[in-house]
Amino acid sequence: MSHDIPTSLEDLDVDGALASQIADVEEVAAGQTRGDFLKKFAVGAGATAVAASFVGPAAALGAEQKASPSGDLVILNYALTLEYLEAGFYTEAYNRNRLNRSNRYFAQVVGGHERTHVAALTATIKKLGGRPVRKPRFDFGNTTGSNGVFMQTSLALEETGVPAFLGQVPYIYNKDVLLAAGRIVTVEARHAAWMRNMLGKNPAPNAFDGRRGTAGTLKIVKGTGFIPALG
Repeated sequence: MSHDIPTSLEDLDVDGALASQIADVEEVAAGQTRGDFLKKFAVGAGATAVAASFVGPAAALGAEQKASPSGDLVILNYALTLEYLEAGFYTEAYNRNRLNRSNRYFAQVVGGHERTHVAALTATIKKLGGRPVRKPRFDFGNTTGSNGVFMQTSLALEETGVPAFLGQVPYIYNKDVLLAAGRIVTVEARHAAWMRNMLGKNPAPNAFDGRRGTAGTLKIVKGTGFIPALG
């Protein structure tokens, strides 16, 4: 079943260049990176999608990135695609109606937040004279129909989004865009804490959140197996 959202990946770090851009090393569980985690829980061949709309904005961001009005539009589209991913995941999870009550409630509430983020980012891009990227199509396989996999994948997605947003903060030119990003990233962090609590994990394990560059985020997204076309 195909759905509008991002999914799979393979290792992009062919020559090690990407590793130098990963701003922090985070874990889903002791000894596991998010990429490792998602490789373990993703459905594999069943998760397919067209990821051109994700690669486009992400590829435009990099080490030579500088704050500028045009750069803000690229960052906003990058954030929009991440929100498409999350919104689609939770919408499908809720609509499939295979989760227990607490997980379905989580999908309902968080999915509503993510869809609102999509609408807000889309409106902001248009207000600034840009063109929002198109929503990709994805297949999440059984990650949206199994309680255990849904919970672990939710945590991985939320904890990928937070450092991805923070990684772009130094490059935002417009203070209104910075404020919008700040208002979203704090909610994403609340989502992660909520799911960590549901999983019996410390909801606030660190005094500071790390940030991650575009390459590091791409590497993690690829590791999910959600976007086999990526790369």
